[in-house]
Amino acid sequence: MTNTKMTNTVADRFLALQDDICRQLELADGGGKFSEDNWLRPEGGGGRSRVLQGNTIEKGGVMFSAVHGPLPEITAKAMQLPPTDFFATGVSIVLHPHSPMAPIIHMNVRYFETGSGRWWFGGGIDLTPHYVVPEDARFFHQQLKNTCDRFHPDFYAQFKQQADDYFFLKHRNETRGVGGIFYDYLDEKTGLSRDQLFGFAIAVGETFAPAYTELLRRAEPRTWGDRERDWQMIRRGRYVEFNLVWDRGTKFGLETNGRTESILMSMPPTANWLYNYQPEPDSPEAETQGWLRKGVEFSEK
Repeated sequence: MTNTKMTNTVADRFLALQDDICRQLELADGGGKFSEDNWLRPEGGGGRSRVLQGNTIEKGGVMFSAVHGPLPEITAKAMQLPPTDFFATGVSIVLHPHSPMAPIIHMNVRYFETGSGRWWFGGGIDLTPHYVVPEDARFFHQQLKNTCDRFHPDFYAQFKQQADDYFFLKHRNETRGVGGIFYDYLDEKTGLSRDQLFGFAIAVGETFAPAYTELLRRAEPRTWGDRERDWQMIRRGRYVEFNLVWDRGTKFGLETNGRTESILMSMPPTANWLYNYQPEPDSPEAETQGWLRKGVEFSEK
C-alpha cells in the first residue's frame, strides 16, 4: 500500500503550484486565459489539464495528474521494479511562444511511490530558444543554480550534466536547447529526507514562472519576420522529434493509459521539416546551431 497521507499532501501541493503558475502566466501573456478540463483514468486517479492559447503564448499547457493502480509490466521492467501498485503525481508544463525570439520552455516536477513503500522525486526545467541569447541563457541557469544551492551544493552541477545528457537528440547529435536541470529517483540516498526533497521539488516549481516571465519580457522588443518564423518552425520540428522519440514521460504516460490529449500537449501547434536543411554560414541561425552541444557553462561558478 502507498502512504496515503504523503501522497495526498504532495498532490494537494502540486495542485496549488499549478494554480500559482497559471496565474503568473496569464498575467505575463497579457490577455489569454487558461481553459480547463478534468479527466479520470479508468485504472485509478485522473488530472486537471489547463491549456493557454493567448497573445504571447501561442500554445501552452500546465498539466496536473495524480494516478494510481497496478504498474504495467512493460513500465515496471523499464524501471527495474517487481510487479507492484503505484502512485504518481506531478505538474508538467510546455510553452510555445508566438515570437521566434522567445524560447520554448519545459518543466516537470513529480513524485512516484510503489506499493512496497519505495518512493522518489523527479523533474527539472530546460530551455529551448529558437535563437540562443547567451545573456538570457546565463540568467536562466543562474536561477536554477540558486535554487539548487539552497538544498545541496552538488545538485546544480549533477543535474545540469544530467539535463545535457537527457535532452539530447542522438540522431541529430545536438542538444534540444541550452539545457537546464534534470533529475530522477531522488530519495534518501541523497542524504536529504523525503520532506526536504519535497521542498526541493516545490522550490524548482516556484522558480519556473518568475524565470520564464522575465525571459518573455526580454524578448518582447526583439523584432522578427518571415525568416525568423521559418527557423522557428524548423526548431519546433526538432522539439517534436525529441518528445516522440526520446522523452520518457511521453512513453510513461502512454504505457500507463494516461490521457492522450494531455500527454501530447507538449507538441507545438505548427512545425516544419525541410529536407537536408543547413543554416547559412555565419548567420544567426548557424550561430544558434553552434550552441546546441553538451557541456556549455552558463552559470557563475
